[in-house]
Amino acid sequence: MQLDCKTPKEYVDSLPEERKLTIEKLRKIIKLNLPEGFQEEMSYGMLGYVVPHSIYPKGYHCKPNLPLPFMNIASQKNFVALYHMGIYANPDLLNWFVTEYSKLVKSKIDMGKSCIRFKKMEDIPFELIGELAAKMTVFEWISIYENNFIK
Repeated sequence: MQLDCKTPKEYVDSLPEERKLTIEKLRKIIKLNLPEGFQEEMSYGMLGYVVPHSIYPKGYHCKPNLPLPFMNIASQKNFVALYHMGIYANPDLLNWFVTEYSKLVKSKIDMGKSCIRFKKMEDIPFELIGELAAKMTVFEWISIYENNFIK
């Protein structure tokens, strides 16, 4: 569910109270752990953590006027979603995350290519998400992105 919000604060303020607490906690842990250079902004109607044009002027190959996306968090209708392009593009990172997740959460991971869905807020492994956010620098992400997506 994409919201038409202009700022991260406006996005968080627009959420129902039970989701607001979860999204604020995710936002805080991501911002504390993301390496320098990533920037928080609204991206695709969600909270986004991107490589700004000041660092990567080419932008996102699908829409060069947009900065290069890296992570997003969103409150969807039936779940909270975490999108992480690094786990989509780097099989080693994906394997690490899935292995660590299974050690912390009893239920099976619900994920797509870059999306991890949390239907139960108590199942969100916040510290692990912080570790995931810290695993890749801006320049590592640019290199992986260019090797995987630019032809």
